[in-house]
Amino acid sequence: MVPDNIKHLFNKVMDSRGEGNYTIEKLSLVGGGDINNSVKIETSKGYFFLKYNRAKEYPQMFDKEARGLRLLNETGEIKVPEVIGNAEDTTYSVLILEYINSSRRVADFFENFGRSLARMHNHYGEFFGLDHDNYIGNLPQSNKQHSDWTAFFISERLEKQITLAFNNNLIDKSTIKKFQSLYNHLEDFFPKEKPSLLHGDLWGGNYMVSEEGSACIIDPAVYYGHRLMDLGMSRLFGGFDPAFYVAYHEKHPLEDNWREAVEICNLYPLMVHVNLFGGGYLHSVKSILSQF
Repeated sequence: MVPDNIKHLFNKVMDSRGEGNYTIEKLSLVGGGDINNSVKIETSKGYFFLKYNRAKEYPQMFDKEARGLRLLNETGEIKVPEVIGNAEDTTYSVLILEYINSSRRVADFFENFGRSLARMHNHYGEFFGLDHDNYIGNLPQSNKQHSDWTAFFISERLEKQITLAFNNNLIDKSTIKKFQSLYNHLEDFFPKEKPSLLHGDLWGGNYMVSEEGSACIIDPAVYYGHRLMDLGMSRLFGGFDPAFYVAYHEKHPLEDNWREAVEICNLYPLMVHVNLFGGGYLHSVKSILSQF
């Protein structure tokens, strides 16, 4: 059952766009999200996708997601749902997006996906980070800007998650010492590159197939960082088709040790999972640390 507040917030966003009256004909809950509720809205003027959650629980989550989606969309390199708008009241916040009618993959789906991501990564920022913080899942993500990648990776990615895990008794001091030992060797794994625009949470659940059969990326945690972070995340939980990585490398060549480097990158999302879902993911963290 979709709360009546959601209809009101949808109409509020549409009224602000000045496009006339939208008659809501049907609301259908859509599955798949762990954090937000998702709704397909059928109106007199077409379909829309809406996400909602409790406004006080995740302050400005949808405002920040909307900003990230717009940044990705501005590159013109890869399909991203158009942001229609976001709004909130005292109870709920909503994000309204273009509705993507998923279709079948085209034959060269992963090749095109890899090339598109490589082109997106050629859009650079001045600093590693972003001019505002956002979320990774439902955890706050610090994007304090740094001129050096390893300093950013240590301070704003790993240390934030380690501290949270330690405070919640999810990680012990011996594992923290292994992280600190690794910090001395990070420069060996990350080639010096400009800060690339990243999706930030690019695992298999955060892309879908568009109506045209090409990749459409969703649910980002955007910032400017080392491009290996997106590639690392893409290899978690089964990874993408090998053709994706071949096409990416052809468009934006990778160093010979990139497979080792992305294992280190994945310490961040794995620690996020430790903090979100408990210590079961700590085994994977320890396994990576033991390799380096």
